[in-house]
Amino acid sequence: MNPTASPLCEALTKQPFPADFVWGVATSAYQIEGAANEGGRGLSIWDVFAGESGKVAGGDTGDVACDHYHRYREDVALMQQLNIDAYRFSIAWPRVQPDGAGAWNEQGWDFYARLLDALDEAGIAAHATLYHWDLPQALEDKGGWRNRDTAARFADYAAEFARRFGSRVKTIATHNEPLCTAMIGHEEGRFAPGLKDRKAAYQVAHNLLLSHGLAMRAMRAVGASAALGIVLNQSPAYPAAATEEARGAARLADAMVNRLFMDPLFRGAYPADLLAHLGADAPDVQPGDMALIGAPMDFLGINYYSRIWAGAAGERAPCELGVTDMGWEIYPQGFTEHLVRISRDYSPPPIYITENGCACADVLEGDAVHDSGRVDFLARHLEALRAAIALGADVRGYFHWSLLDNFEWDSGYAKRFGLIYVDYATQRRVLKDSARWYAAYITAQRNGATTQG
Repeated sequence: MNPTASPLCEALTKQPFPADFVWGVATSAYQIEGAANEGGRGLSIWDVFAGESGKVAGGDTGDVACDHYHRYREDVALMQQLNIDAYRFSIAWPRVQPDGAGAWNEQGWDFYARLLDALDEAGIAAHATLYHWDLPQALEDKGGWRNRDTAARFADYAAEFARRFGSRVKTIATHNEPLCTAMIGHEEGRFAPGLKDRKAAYQVAHNLLLSHGLAMRAMRAVGASAALGIVLNQSPAYPAAATEEARGAARLADAMVNRLFMDPLFRGAYPADLLAHLGADAPDVQPGDMALIGAPMDFLGINYYSRIWAGAAGERAPCELGVTDMGWEIYPQGFTEHLVRISRDYSPPPIYITENGCACADVLEGDAVHDSGRVDFLARHLEALRAAIALGADVRGYFHWSLLDNFEWDSGYAKRFGLIYVDYATQRRVLKDSARWYAAYITAQRNGATTQG
C-alpha cells in the first residue's frame, strides 16, 4: 500500500489552515457528566424523559454517563494528548440553579470552576454553552420553553454565568441547536419533554430566540469579556429531482431548518414562505421581540452533519459515500456549499464549526479501536471546510463532536461519536485511531502542513 494514499498524508500535502485557526473537541453536560443526584443538582427534563419507559433505547439514562463529574481531570489529560487548543462544553442549568430560578447552587458552580482550573493548567481554552437541552424540570412544570417567562429566567442564569466566568472562557454560546429543542422535543416528541404539538414547537423556537436576545443583553450588561453568540445545527436542502415539486420541497425544508433561525437573527423577521406554510401555527411575536433577537453577535456556531434530500415522500439521497451509524448520509460537499451560501446571504460574524463528526459501530480490540470510517469522514470534511474558507467563509475554528462516546439522547449508549472509546461498565477510556489521526493532523497544521506521509 502506498502510504501517501492515506487520508492524513493526502491532507498534509495541501494548503494549511490559517495559523491562528482553533482546533477543539466538544461535549455536553447531560451526555457526559453523570452525578445526576450529587452536588445539589436539580432534576432536568432529560432525567424525567429518560426515566419514562420506551423513550430511550435500552432504557438508558444519563445518571452516570461518562462520570465526567468525577473524572474531569482524566478527561482533560486526554484532551492534551489530542493536541487541541480548545474545549467546548455545556453548563448544566439544573446543577447551578436547581429550580431554574431563585437560589444558586454553589457546589455546582464549584464544579465548573474546578474544570476551568484544570483546562487553564493544561493550556486549553474554554468555550461554554449555556443550554444544551437540559432544562430544569421545575421550569418545565410551569410550561417550560412554551412559557415566555422561561426566556427571562434564562437571561438571569446567563448573566450569573457571565458575572462569574465571563472573563475565564473564550466564548459563550447561549443555545445549542434550538431547532432540536423546538422540533424534536415539541413536535416530533422524540426528545424531552416529548410533546407532539406543531403550534407549541414554533412558539418554543421563538421563545428560544427571545431568550438568546435577552441573554445577550444581560451578559453584556455585566461586562462579559468573552465573545458571545449562538450555535445552530444546519443542513443544506437539495431537490431530489429537477421538478418544481422537489424544488419547492427543498425551499420549504430550508425555511424550516435554516432560515427559521437565521432570518430572525440577521434579517429581523421570520421567512414569509414559512409563515404562510404554518398559518395559525406561526409563533406569536410581541412588539420589540425582533430587535432583541437581532442583537449583534461576536460569533456564529454552526453544527454540520449531513444534507436534506427533499422531494416526494420516500425519496432517498444517493449516499454515494455511504451513511453513518445514525443512518445519516455522508456528504462533505454540502459542508462547503452551505458555509459559502450563508456567508454570502447573511454576512454573519466569524464562524466556528462547533460540531462535526459521525457515529460509527466501533469495536474495542484490546487497547485499540480501528475506526477507519471516522478517519475518512474527518479527512473529507476538513478538506471541505478548507475549501469553504478558500471561497470566502470566515471560519475561525473546528470542534469535533465528540471527545468521548456518550449518552446519545434517544439512542442511549448504542451510538458512538467519540474520538475516545468509553467502556461504560468500567469507565475505561481508550484513544481510537481517529483520535491519533486528529492529533497528528493538528500538529501538522501548526507546522505548516509540510509533513509528507
